[in-house]
Amino acid sequence: MRAWRAPRAFDGTRFLERGATVLVEGDRIVGVEPADFAPPHDCPVTSYDGTLLPGLVDAHVHLVSDAGVGSLERVGELDDDAVDAEIARSLAAQAAAGVTTVRDLGDRGYRTLAFRDTPAPGAPRIVAAGPPLTTPDGHCHYLGGQVASRDGIRAAVAEHAERGVDVIKVMAGGGFLTPGTDMIGAQFTVGELRLVVDAAHETGRPVLAHAHSVAAIEVALAAGVDGIEHYTGVTTEGAVLSDDLLERTAAAGVVVDPTMGNDPAVLALMPAPPPAIIEIMARIGLDIEGFFAQRYADVGRMRAHGVRVVPGVDAGAGPMKAHGNAWRAMLDLVTAGWSLAEALAAGTSGAADACGQGAETGALRPGLAADLLVVDGDLAAEPAALARPVAVMVRGVPLGSGLSD
Repeated sequence: MRAWRAPRAFDGTRFLERGATVLVEGDRIVGVEPADFAPPHDCPVTSYDGTLLPGLVDAHVHLVSDAGVGSLERVGELDDDAVDAEIARSLAAQAAAGVTTVRDLGDRGYRTLAFRDTPAPGAPRIVAAGPPLTTPDGHCHYLGGQVASRDGIRAAVAEHAERGVDVIKVMAGGGFLTPGTDMIGAQFTVGELRLVVDAAHETGRPVLAHAHSVAAIEVALAAGVDGIEHYTGVTTEGAVLSDDLLERTAAAGVVVDPTMGNDPAVLALMPAPPPAIIEIMARIGLDIEGFFAQRYADVGRMRAHGVRVVPGVDAGAGPMKAHGNAWRAMLDLVTAGWSLAEALAAGTSGAADACGQGAETGALRPGLAADLLVVDGDLAAEPAALARPVAVMVRGVPLGSGLSD
């Protein structure tokens, strides 16, 4: 047994007034005590002058992509060894930032599954979707998940289940990264998407729908999906999320990941947004800055309407979405109106639960995996401390070091 100690702590739902001493045996937490707790004399203790909390969860990543311009689109051209090397680099970047669990929502050739099933020591756990289902030449078709008929849908879901994915991802509408796809409409009918949902649920797997447009969101809701990614509200009149739509989403219990966590410094360095983004911005009458301002306002409205929100980044999808940006997505919730404790809970215990990992990780609680993060400083007083990881432990494997007592 060994222990990590800090004078300040957040346990996955609340800040602990007396800090924490977290006792670890093997890959499990076996005790959570105040910071002044005296462990057994033979238990080594590593003390940190910072804030101790559960490892972060990024609920939307693409491990096959390095977040460079066009990197996700190029994945279809890479051989398996190159894809695997990128997955390993992405996982390392996530762990270094204190992310101990990721939900991969679009790979190629099911390459993430081997990393999930035989994880390297200290690598984040993976919840994997495999190639996302899409229409012929639809959004992210280059990842290999195209389906062209109802029989094709059934066959694709069956193959995903046989391969052992954890969740089914489907592209209900078009996307920024696939020119020519419909960002205003929907790629599937309600009947087709309901077939995806029914087939997946028969295998015990949830369905997450990519949906930027209101049309795609409506189709996803009508089909009974479990979660909606992006939920942007794009229409011909702009980005419009009505109160009625938000109320119906909340009533259905659908989990929304608005995929925030963009790095504004990268945006400032880019000479211009990609052409596909400029085109859709022009169609909805917003520039990039106006679009992001609208997103903050809409995410705040999600909270007000009781929509269950989890923070994910869409890490790897583009230059503003680097692997390891989960902390940004959590702080974006604060900007949108969440309290810091609510945002931290959403990105730890809440996201773990949404990813089907609530019984395994996401909190400082005996019996859960020893997934720990220490950040520099008093997180409650300085939320930006979340960007300063001092030490990380993934399933009992420490990636950093402190001062041993």
